[in-house]
Amino acid sequence: MKKFINFLKDKFALPTFFADLQLRVIALTVLGIAIAASVIALIIEPIFGLIFLVAIILLVGVIFYGFEVLSKNTNQYVSDLSYRIKRGEQEALIQMPIGIMLFDTDYEIQWVNPTLQKYLGDRSVLGRKIKDVDADLATLIEQHQEDDVSRIVDWGEYKFEITLQAKVGALYLLDVTHSAKIEQRFIDQQIVIGQIFVDNYDEITQTMDDQGVSNLSNYLTNRLSNWASRYEMFLKRVDEDHFFVLAYAQSLAKAEKNKFQILDRIREDTSAQNFPITLSVGFAYGSDNLADLAVTSQNNLDLALGRGGDQVVVRAKGQQARFYGGKTNPMEKRTRVRARMISQALQGLFTQVQDIYVMGHNHPDMDAIGASLGIRRIAQMNNVKCHIVLDQSSIHSDVQRLVEEIKRYPDLIQCVVTPEQALAAATAKSMLIMVDHSKPSISISPELYHKLEQRVVIIDHHRRGEEFPENPMLTYIEPYASSTCELITEIFEYQPTDAEPLNKIEATAMLAGISVDTQSFAQRTGTRTFDAASYLRSVGADNSMVQRLLKENADDFIQRNHLIDGMEMVRPRIALAAGEEDQAYDPVIAAQAADTILRLAGIDASFVISRRVDNVIAISARSLGDFNVQIIMEKMGGGGHLSNAATQLKDTTIEDAKKQLITILNQQDQTDQDQQS
Repeated sequence: MKKFINFLKDKFALPTFFADLQLRVIALTVLGIAIAASVIALIIEPIFGLIFLVAIILLVGVIFYGFEVLSKNTNQYVSDLSYRIKRGEQEALIQMPIGIMLFDTDYEIQWVNPTLQKYLGDRSVLGRKIKDVDADLATLIEQHQEDDVSRIVDWGEYKFEITLQAKVGALYLLDVTHSAKIEQRFIDQQIVIGQIFVDNYDEITQTMDDQGVSNLSNYLTNRLSNWASRYEMFLKRVDEDHFFVLAYAQSLAKAEKNKFQILDRIREDTSAQNFPITLSVGFAYGSDNLADLAVTSQNNLDLALGRGGDQVVVRAKGQQARFYGGKTNPMEKRTRVRARMISQALQGLFTQVQDIYVMGHNHPDMDAIGASLGIRRIAQMNNVKCHIVLDQSSIHSDVQRLVEEIKRYPDLIQCVVTPEQALAAATAKSMLIMVDHSKPSISISPELYHKLEQRVVIIDHHRRGEEFPENPMLTYIEPYASSTCELITEIFEYQPTDAEPLNKIEATAMLAGISVDTQSFAQRTGTRTFDAASYLRSVGADNSMVQRLLKENADDFIQRNHLIDGMEMVRPRIALAAGEEDQAYDPVIAAQAADTILRLAGIDASFVISRRVDNVIAISARSLGDFNVQIIMEKMGGGGHLSNAATQLKDTTIEDAKKQLITILNQQDQTDQDQQS
C-alpha cells in the first residue's frame, strides 16, 4: 500500500493530503461496486453471495486500517522533518562562519551568534548599545546603513563583507581577510616597468674632461642603484643617459609615498658641484601585457619630458597620471639642429596636403595670433594655402587692434576664416596646425580638431598635459622657450630663401607675441629669445606699433585695479584676488592683474579668480619660479608653466572656486613640509 501511495505521489506530484484523498475516493468507489456485486450475487446464489460479502467487508476493514496507519506515519514524518529543518536553521545560525547581530531601533544588541562573538572577545554584549561595545563597529553600521549592496570594510585587523538590513535590525559580517590578502598580494606583485632619462646629460658632459664624465657617470649609477636596491627594484643602465627599471607594484607604492626624493637629492648634489643634473622618469603598471607596459612607460617618459623634465609620471594604461617633482624651471637644451629638423619635417608634410588650417586656443592672445600668422607665411613660402581660424567675437582689445591692422593687407585678411567656415571647408587632404596649446578641448574649434585629428601638427611652448592628441603627425613642444612665436621665428631661418619673407604686420605681430609672454622681456627669456626678437626687427617689425597694439583701454585699467584692490594673503607670500559673482572680466585683464600682483614686494605667487563673459570661472596663476603654480592648476583641471598657469571651471561659483584653491594650497603646503621632514 505504501509503495502504491508513493508511486501516486511521484507520478502525479501531488501533496500528501491530496494523494490520500484520491485513494479514499478510489477505495469507496471500489467498495460501492463490490457491494453492488454482492447484492447481485446474493440474489443469484445466496451462499456464494454471503461469502463474497464477508470477504468484501474484511477487505474494506483492512483498507481503512491501512489508511489510518498511513496517515499516522505521514504526520509523524512531517513533524520529524519540520523539527529537523528548524534544528538545522538554529544550528546554521549558531555554527555558520558568518557573524550575525540583531539590534533594535536604539542600536541595542539583542542577539549575536558565536561567530561574531569571537571577534568581540569575552565582552558581554546583550542589552548594550553597539557604540559602547565597539565604537568602530558602530561607525561601520552608521556609514553603511543606506547601502543596497554588500561592501568590503576594515574592522580591526580583519576585512569583512558587510551586509546590513537596517529595517529589520540585522547585521551580517563575512570574514574575507584571507581572500583579501590573496587579492592584495596579486596587486602588490603586478609588474611595473619604468624608464629613467637624464635630461641634460649631453649638455653637462660636453664641457667636461674624461675623468669628470666618468665620475659623473659613476655617481649617477651608484645613486640610482642604491635607490633601486632600497625599494627592491631591478635597475639596468641601457645608455649613457637612459636607465631601465623593473619592479613590483608594492615597490612603486613605497617610492611614491616617499615622493621620489631621489630627484631632489641628485639635483642638489650635482648643483653643489656646478653641474646640476635633472631626471625625467616614466612608470607604467596595471597590465599583464609587458609590451603594453613598455609602450605606456615610454609615453609617460615622453609626458615628463614634454612637461619640462625633472619630474616623475606614474600612470596605468587608460588611467590618469600622477606627477611628482617638476619644481625647477626647465633647462634650455634646444639646439639649432632641432629647429632645422622641425623646419624640414614641416616642408615634407606640406607636400602631402592640399591646404592648412592653423588655430590657437580659445580667447587667443597675441602669441597665438602671431604664431598663426607666422605659420601662414611659412606655408606660403612652400606654396601651400593656409587659413587662420579665428573667432572675432571672443578676442581681447589688443588682438582686435591687430585684426584692424591686418585688414589693411587684403591678401592676408582673406586668409582669416571663422570656425564654422573652416569646419565646412576642411577636407580629407587638409592639415591642422595647433599653435600655443596642445589640449584639443581649449582650441578655438574642437570640432575642427576632431574632423582633422588624423592630420595634426602641434607647436607649443607650454608644458604638455595629460590631454593630448593621440597620434599627431609632428610635435614641437619646447617648455623652456619664451613663446610659440619664438619657436616659429627660428623655423624661418631654414625656409626657401627665394620666397617672399615676413612682411611688417606679420613680424610685428610675432614680436608682440614674444613681448606679451615675456612681460616685455622681463621673464622667461634666454639668448634665443633675444635672437628671435632681433631677427623679427631685421625683417621689419615695428616696435612702436607693438606698443600701440598692447596699450590698455581705460576701462580695462580700471577693472584690473579693481581686481587688485580685493587682494588678500591666503598663505605666507601667496596672494589671491577674486572678482564679484555678478561681474564679468576679460581673461587678459585677470592675467594682467596676476602679473601686477606678482610684482609687489613680499609675494612669490599670485592667483586671480574671475567670472568670464561665458559664465566660466577662470583662475590665472603666476609665480617667480620658486613656487610651482602649474601643479596647483593641474589639480583643478588646468595647466601651463611652472611660473605661469591657468584653469577654467564650469558650473561653480567664485566662492567655491576660492575654497577649492585654498584647500589645494594647504595640501600642497603640507606635502612640502612632509618632504622637507
